[in-house]
Amino acid sequence: MSNSRLVYSTDDGDRRKEQPRQKKTSTRSDPQLPNDGVVRVFRDKSGRGGKLVTVIRGLPTGDAPTVASELKRLCGSGGAAKEGVVEIQGDHREKIAARLEAQGYRVKLVGG
Repeated sequence: MSNSRLVYSTDDGDRRKEQPRQKKTSTRSDPQLPNDGVVRVFRDKSGRGGKLVTVIRGLPTGDAPTVASELKRLCGSGGAAKEGVVEIQGDHREKIAARLEAQGYRVKLVGG
């Protein structure tokens, strides 16, 4: 009988070192958004210990770091720009959407 979870064998001793380590994968899936030139602003708290974060996706390539810096100053909170996605700590959707529209971006509020 084959048992893939075998830990100890009387023949070979400790078998844990022989089993390959599997890399943990995240169960969180980021929504796939269309590339239509619309900047989407939504709230998210999954994978963050219940903390609410405002996420901005769909910014043109290269704009994320400068926009993140400006929005962090506007909201008076921390945040980050990772892989073209801007995350601002806290719920600031309306304030962020108004600022991005004033800068000429087409903005859509996503989610509840």
